[in-house]
Amino acid sequence: MLDKLKKTLEESPIVKKGEYNYFVHPITDGIMLVEPDLLKEVSNAITKVADLNVDKIVCMEAMGIHIATALSLETNIPFVVVRKRCYGLEEEVAVHQVTGYSECELYINGLRKGDRILVVDDVLSTGGTMVAVLNALKSVGVEIADIVAVVEKGNGKERVKKETGYDVKTLVKVDVNGGKVVIEDSIL
Repeated sequence: MLDKLKKTLEESPIVKKGEYNYFVHPITDGIMLVEPDLLKEVSNAITKVADLNVDKIVCMEAMGIHIATALSLETNIPFVVVRKRCYGLEEEVAVHQVTGYSECELYINGLRKGDRILVVDDVLSTGGTMVAVLNALKSVGVEIADIVAVVEKGNGKERVKKETGYDVKTLVKVDVNGGKVVIEDSIL
């Protein structure tokens, strides 16, 4: 399973952002062509590993949106996007995000205390974004039922567990070695 995801990851070009080896892929960057069968494969895999007994799916802008959209269409569960733009709404919660290659503010809207949620994201690498978002979600008072990232790269999974207490499920674990993406592990 996940044959298309693994194949396309292994074929991904690598670019350097400072010292960071960044792989470019349709699921993680929306660059190259985002094929419907790849998106369906990813969405279907998430339905097999995630707790779907939730009120809402939560994703991060921008690259979580297409994953949440496909998953929402497959499960009929609505989704909320953690945005990069402040709208100034009354219930809006600001989140400071720091990743391996950037820093910015994120904003949460559309969640209520007691909502049971599934968090989905494209990549978990340093864990900076996920830690910030999970801590902000806790402050909103939602129940985080499950967390799934499509791709794991680096030690972010351990950081998230250490700093938030939450486990993150990932579909595939990769490393960049010799200028190529290497699949190290797969959940399915």
